[in-house]
Amino acid sequence: MAEGDHLAVKFRTAIITLTVGLAAYAAITVAAQKKAASGVFTQDKGKLNIKIDGQTVGHEEFEIVPSGGGWLAKGTSEFKPPEGAASKVNGTLNLQSDGAPISYDWNSQADKNNGAHIDFDKGVARITLVVQGARPFQQDLTFNTPLVVVLDNNLYHQYAVLARLYDWTKRGPQSLPVLIPQDLTPGSITVESTGPTAADGKTYEELKVTTPDVEIHVLLDSNHRLMRLDVPAAKVSVVRE
Repeated sequence: MAEGDHLAVKFRTAIITLTVGLAAYAAITVAAQKKAASGVFTQDKGKLNIKIDGQTVGHEEFEIVPSGGGWLAKGTSEFKPPEGAASKVNGTLNLQSDGAPISYDWNSQADKNNGAHIDFDKGVARITLVVQGARPFQQDLTFNTPLVVVLDNNLYHQYAVLARLYDWTKRGPQSLPVLIPQDLTPGSITVESTGPTAADGKTYEELKVTTPDVEIHVLLDSNHRLMRLDVPAAKVSVVRE
């Protein structure tokens, strides 16, 4: 083989090696990015039936999906109680991959259309509240950590987010700061794994969520997906279809 042919073979071999190397590097990089973006969450979508004292009064459709480098948790609840007017609530929560909130929007359609936008930055929640027939109201709430749990009224899929924020490797009771946007209420909750529990003929993993006013039982499957939620004091049950 002539010297020129040897050089051509070496050149082609080098190109092939470089291409394979770059492809492998790209695959590793993409995998690493996906792993970093996934954080504490996994993708989920479902429908929840909302019951009071055994009677269905509404339902909620939700999804938790990747969004950019973080996650998006959004849901819509519709209520038709036996007494009173029907209502509808929408909530959209943007999250970092570690679960810290970035922004939250909610809108309630009932007698009046109310809504709010909240930006979270370094433990500060900047709230702009819009009430039909009134000027926008602004308020800042300060927390001692950027990892604030958002649990809004009548949006039960947010307990699926809470289940991902609980440290399952540590377990035990864990205190977390919480914001109830529709009430403009900051506070704290205690979350604790109480182990396996049975409901509807199935076995679930239970999280007990305790506030100063109420105790909530969150039932999860083996992948920590929200399957059922019970508020015994209010005779409320939320069951996944």
